[in-house]
Amino acid sequence: MFHFSLILLFLCVLVFVCLVNILIVAYFTLQERLILASMQLRKGPNAVGILGLGQPLADALKLIAKEIILPKKVNSFLFVGMPLLMLILSLCL
Repeated sequence: MFHFSLILLFLCVLVFVCLVNILIVAYFTLQERLILASMQLRKGPNAVGILGLGQPLADALKLIAKEIILPKKVNSFLFVGMPLLMLILSLCL
């Protein structure tokens, strides 16, 4: 029988690994933008924070703050919940 503390520890490690993966992907995207900007001879994303380091956070907040438009005859749990579930699963695997 597993102890509750082992399960809790496993869940904490899993959440930590997922968050680290999300941050790594966000800053790889920032690096990609900076490289593409230098190839096109422009400054790139440097508007948020020092050297643009806050840009992934600003992008995430913009994505979260977007208005969700629901069709009239739709199961709202499936319409909103399933894409979120797929995003979480794809980021954790």
